[in-house]
Amino acid sequence: MGDKGTLWLPENASTIGQEIDWLFYFVYWVSILFFVAVIGAMFYFMFKYRRKSNDELPEEVHEPKWLEYGLIIGPTLLVLVIFTWGFQTFLTFNVSPPDAYEIKVTARQWGWAYQYPNGAEVATDLHVPVGRPVKLTMTSEDVLHSMFIPAFRVKYDIQPNRYSSLWFTATRETADDEEGFHLFCTEYCGRSHSGMIGRVIVHNERDFRNWLESVSVDVNNPIEYGTSLYSTLACNTCHSSDGQEGGQYAGPTFLNLYGKQEQLTDGSTVLADENYLLESIVNPGAKIVAGYNNQMPASYGNLSQLQLNALIEYIKSLSENE
Repeated sequence: MGDKGTLWLPENASTIGQEIDWLFYFVYWVSILFFVAVIGAMFYFMFKYRRKSNDELPEEVHEPKWLEYGLIIGPTLLVLVIFTWGFQTFLTFNVSPPDAYEIKVTARQWGWAYQYPNGAEVATDLHVPVGRPVKLTMTSEDVLHSMFIPAFRVKYDIQPNRYSSLWFTATRETADDEEGFHLFCTEYCGRSHSGMIGRVIVHNERDFRNWLESVSVDVNNPIEYGTSLYSTLACNTCHSSDGQEGGQYAGPTFLNLYGKQEQLTDGSTVLADENYLLESIVNPGAKIVAGYNNQMPASYGNLSQLQLNALIEYIKSLSENE
């Protein structure tokens, strides 16, 4: 196995990865061995016991008892070995170390949000320290999702209204010229499922502490906090902040939205003031802008008043009408 992976598996960059890889290749080579043995025996018997003439009567064959017992006991022992090995790996994967660094993960259509112990919140990219166990405590705000980091050999489903977790210890830092380790959602979750991707950036301890300080947000500054929420809550997947509409964006742009007269699907118009913005977040199906469908998840109604106020102030800051 090379440093950058093989034909079958990507690079291994976690402590549990080697154990999973060894189990995978053990099953793989055993399967190859049995495949060659069975196909080889089939062709051998086809040649050895072929009918040589039309009137030939084949000799009756009685299988030896040792072969019969071997074909029963051998595969049974092999299955028990694979089960025991796999179960031990399963326990290792599911029981995180007690000193693991815990990061809260929220999955939503269609993005990731990460909350760190110091209160910092970021979106899309997961930042972790190298050589230190990291536990992800995960939940979903809407539908089923699944966290998959191939290089760390970890994958776990994420369900709404409950918590699931996975853990890993990254074995190397990501270099400055790298984009980081790929992170995917592997549970189909709607229209933009294929875009629900991210990266894992691995830092040394000093750089990780510096990064944490750099992303800390002043929640008492509503515009700063709202700017952060615009990314962490995945608002940017459906609403641009630069005037772009259509294409990848399923909703109207936030640029110059505040104070605008919006045309609705029922033919009426509404002033995009604070009340309209608040209603559109907590009850997105109440007033649909003409040209758009009712696709916004209702889960944003669970936001705190502090978060709602921050988002509204951020949207207002993008308007010339403010």
